[in-house]
Amino acid sequence: MSKLRKNEPQLGFAIRSRRKQLGLTLQALGEKAGVSVGYLSQVERDNATPSLGTLAQIASALDTGLEYFITSSKPSDGLTRADRRDRFSVAGSPVTYETIAAEYPGAAMSSYILNIPAHYTSETVSHEGEEVLFILEGRIEQTLDGEVIAMTSGDSLHFNGSTPHRWKNPTDTPARVLWTGTLSVLHPKGIELT
Repeated sequence: MSKLRKNEPQLGFAIRSRRKQLGLTLQALGEKAGVSVGYLSQVERDNATPSLGTLAQIASALDTGLEYFITSSKPSDGLTRADRRDRFSVAGSPVTYETIAAEYPGAAMSSYILNIPAHYTSETVSHEGEEVLFILEGRIEQTLDGEVIAMTSGDSLHFNGSTPHRWKNPTDTPARVLWTGTLSVLHPKGIELT
């Protein structure tokens, strides 16, 4: 078995990370990709190497392109510059987002700066994965399973996304929050670049 070169992507890890990010089981991915569960398990453990055609089927089932798995990442691939960051909003929402994490093969986290207007309250949600909030500026009230937690600049909170949660800015000034999570909650579809 040959060793991977330092910058060579680890295919199995990238496939498993993307599958988990989408909340798919091996069985569900196998069915979508037309690949047996046993073979897919071997690929995820780097005990088997799929043909380009099979990898294309897996990529399609994971709602991504083939390049996601065959492009090796460099340290600079994860770099975002403050003056060149993608800024966007979700249609109908006054919250604006700044992308501070990059997508590269095997990436398991997403990270954004949320610019929350005064008196804005989010909807209550729950989902798989973990979240970390760090208050950069202003104040928010984070509600976790009915408990309200007041947070100000410098405060952070790490929690399980399956706990029903929401946040609001109860003040007259905007707040800026660094959000990091293991679930890709924002996808290029349905967003508007600003």
